[in-house]
Amino acid sequence: MGALDATEVVAGTTRAGVVTRVLAACVDAVAVVLLAVGLDLTAAGIRFVWSPGDFGWPQSSVLTMALALQAVAAVYLTVEWAMAGRTYGARLLGLRVLSAGSGLLGWTRSGLRALICVVFPLGLLWCAVSRNRSSLQDIAVRSVVVYDAHAFVTRSG
Repeated sequence: MGALDATEVVAGTTRAGVVTRVLAACVDAVAVVLLAVGLDLTAAGIRFVWSPGDFGWPQSSVLTMALALQAVAAVYLTVEWAMAGRTYGARLLGLRVLSAGSGLLGWTRSGLRALICVVFPLGLLWCAVSRNRSSLQDIAVRSVVVYDAHAFVTRSG
Protein backbone atom coordinates (compact mmCIF):
# COMPACT_ATOMS: atom_id res chain seq x y z
CA MET A 1 0.00 0.00 0.00
CA GLY A 2 1.44 3.37 -0.99
CA ALA A 3 1.28 6.67 0.85
CA LEU A 4 -2.08 8.39 0.83
CA ASP A 5 -2.74 12.08 0.71
CA ALA A 6 -4.05 13.27 4.09
CA THR A 7 -7.29 14.53 2.52
CA GLU A 8 -8.01 11.00 1.24
CA VAL A 9 -7.53 9.61 4.74
CA VAL A 10 -9.95 12.03 6.38
CA ALA A 11 -12.65 11.47 3.77
CA GLY A 12 -15.09 8.88 5.04
CA THR A 13 -13.76 8.90 8.60
CA THR A 14 -15.33 10.18 11.77
CA ARG A 15 -13.80 11.91 14.72
CA ALA A 16 -12.76 9.60 17.53
CA GLY A 17 -14.75 9.54 20.74
CA VAL A 18 -13.65 9.73 24.34
CA VAL A 19 -13.57 5.98 25.08
CA THR A 20 -11.28 5.09 22.19
CA ARG A 21 -9.04 8.07 22.89
CA VAL A 22 -8.74 7.24 26.60
CA LEU A 23 -7.89 3.62 25.76
CA ALA A 24 -5.20 4.81 23.33
CA ALA A 25 -3.84 7.17 26.01
CA CYS A 26 -3.66 4.27 28.50
CA VAL A 27 -1.69 2.17 25.99
CA ASP A 28 0.60 5.15 25.40
CA ALA A 29 1.09 5.62 29.15
CA VAL A 30 2.28 2.00 29.43
CA ALA A 31 4.56 2.53 26.41
CA VAL A 32 6.03 5.67 28.00
CA VAL A 33 6.71 3.89 31.30
CA LEU A 34 8.39 0.99 29.46
CA LEU A 35 10.43 3.44 27.40
CA ALA A 36 11.50 5.35 30.52
CA VAL A 37 12.49 2.13 32.29
CA GLY A 38 14.46 1.06 29.22
CA LEU A 39 16.25 4.42 29.09
CA ASP A 40 17.03 4.22 32.80
CA LEU A 41 18.42 0.70 32.50
CA THR A 42 20.48 1.72 29.47
CA ALA A 43 21.93 4.70 31.38
CA ALA A 44 22.69 2.45 34.36
CA GLY A 45 24.40 -0.06 32.08
CA ILE A 46 26.56 2.67 30.56
CA ARG A 47 27.48 3.96 34.02
CA PHE A 48 28.36 0.42 35.12
CA VAL A 49 30.55 -0.24 32.07
CA TRP A 50 32.24 3.15 32.43
CA SER A 51 33.06 2.75 36.11
CA PRO A 52 32.10 -0.66 37.60
CA GLY A 53 33.87 -0.04 40.90
CA ASP A 54 31.93 3.12 41.66
CA PHE A 55 28.58 1.91 40.34
CA GLY A 56 25.48 2.39 42.45
CA TRP A 57 21.81 2.75 41.60
CA PRO A 58 20.84 6.42 41.73
CA GLN A 59 18.38 7.44 44.41
CA SER A 60 15.95 9.84 42.76
CA SER A 61 13.13 11.71 44.42
CA VAL A 62 9.54 11.11 43.39
CA LEU A 63 9.43 14.62 41.90
CA THR A 64 12.52 13.95 39.77
CA MET A 65 11.09 10.66 38.52
CA ALA A 66 7.74 12.28 37.72
CA LEU A 67 9.42 15.10 35.78
CA ALA A 68 11.59 12.64 33.88
CA LEU A 69 8.54 10.55 33.01
CA GLN A 70 6.71 13.66 31.78
CA ALA A 71 9.72 14.64 29.66
CA VAL A 72 9.86 11.17 28.09
CA ALA A 73 6.10 11.35 27.43
CA ALA A 74 6.37 14.78 25.79
CA VAL A 75 9.20 13.65 23.49
CA TYR A 76 7.41 10.39 22.65
CA LEU A 77 4.15 12.14 21.76
CA THR A 78 5.88 14.91 19.80
CA VAL A 79 7.93 12.56 17.65
CA GLU A 80 5.06 10.18 16.93
CA TRP A 81 2.52 12.90 16.07
CA ALA A 82 4.96 14.92 13.95
CA MET A 83 6.26 11.97 11.96
CA ALA A 84 3.24 9.69 11.57
CA GLY A 85 0.24 11.38 13.15
CA ARG A 86 -0.20 8.43 15.49
CA THR A 87 1.35 6.93 18.59
CA TYR A 88 1.54 3.23 19.39
CA GLY A 89 -1.80 3.40 21.22
CA ALA A 90 -3.39 5.26 18.30
CA ARG A 91 -2.06 2.65 15.87
CA LEU A 92 -3.49 -0.13 17.99
CA LEU A 93 -6.93 1.51 18.12
CA GLY A 94 -6.98 2.88 14.56
CA LEU A 95 -6.69 6.59 15.37
CA ARG A 96 -4.74 9.42 13.80
CA VAL A 97 -4.07 13.01 14.91
CA LEU A 98 -4.24 15.50 12.05
CA SER A 99 -4.38 19.24 11.62
CA ALA A 100 -7.75 20.85 11.01
CA GLY A 101 -6.66 21.04 7.35
CA SER A 102 -6.25 17.23 7.25
CA GLY A 103 -2.43 17.12 7.20
CA LEU A 104 0.16 16.09 9.75
CA LEU A 105 0.62 18.57 12.61
CA GLY A 106 4.32 19.26 12.13
CA TRP A 107 6.93 19.55 14.86
CA THR A 108 5.85 22.79 16.53
CA ARG A 109 2.17 21.97 16.86
CA SER A 110 2.95 18.36 17.83
CA GLY A 111 5.28 19.61 20.56
CA LEU A 112 2.73 22.10 21.86
CA ARG A 113 -0.02 19.47 21.82
CA ALA A 114 2.26 17.02 23.64
CA LEU A 115 3.09 19.57 26.34
CA ILE A 116 -0.58 20.36 26.88
CA CYS A 117 -1.39 16.63 27.06
CA VAL A 118 1.37 16.00 29.61
CA VAL A 119 0.61 19.04 31.78
CA PHE A 120 -3.18 18.80 31.59
CA PRO A 121 -4.19 15.24 30.62
CA LEU A 122 -7.77 15.72 31.83
CA GLY A 123 -8.31 18.05 28.86
CA LEU A 124 -8.87 14.88 26.86
CA LEU A 125 -12.19 14.36 28.64
CA TRP A 126 -13.61 17.52 27.05
CA CYS A 127 -14.22 15.50 23.87
CA ALA A 128 -16.98 13.64 25.76
CA VAL A 129 -19.10 16.80 25.90
CA SER A 130 -17.85 18.59 22.80
CA ARG A 131 -20.23 18.54 19.84
CA ASN A 132 -17.40 17.85 17.41
CA ARG A 133 -15.47 15.53 19.79
CA SER A 134 -12.59 17.98 20.33
CA SER A 135 -10.42 17.79 23.43
CA LEU A 136 -8.98 20.96 24.95
CA GLN A 137 -5.66 20.00 23.33
CA ASP A 138 -7.38 19.80 19.93
CA ILE A 139 -8.92 23.23 20.42
CA ALA A 140 -5.60 24.76 21.48
CA VAL A 141 -3.61 23.55 18.46
CA ARG A 142 -6.46 23.13 15.94
CA SER A 143 -6.10 19.37 15.56
CA VAL A 144 -8.57 16.53 15.05
CA VAL A 145 -8.40 12.88 16.05
CA VAL A 146 -10.05 10.58 13.53
CA TYR A 147 -10.66 6.89 13.12
CA ASP A 148 -8.15 5.82 10.49
CA ALA A 149 -6.86 2.34 9.73
CA HIS A 150 -4.53 3.47 6.90
CA ALA A 151 -0.84 2.89 7.51
CA PHE A 152 0.56 6.01 5.82
CA VAL A 153 -0.23 9.70 5.44
CA THR A 154 1.93 12.26 3.66
CA ARG A 155 2.05 16.00 4.06
CA SER A 156 -0.45 17.69 1.81
CA GLY A 157 0.40 20.77 -0.18
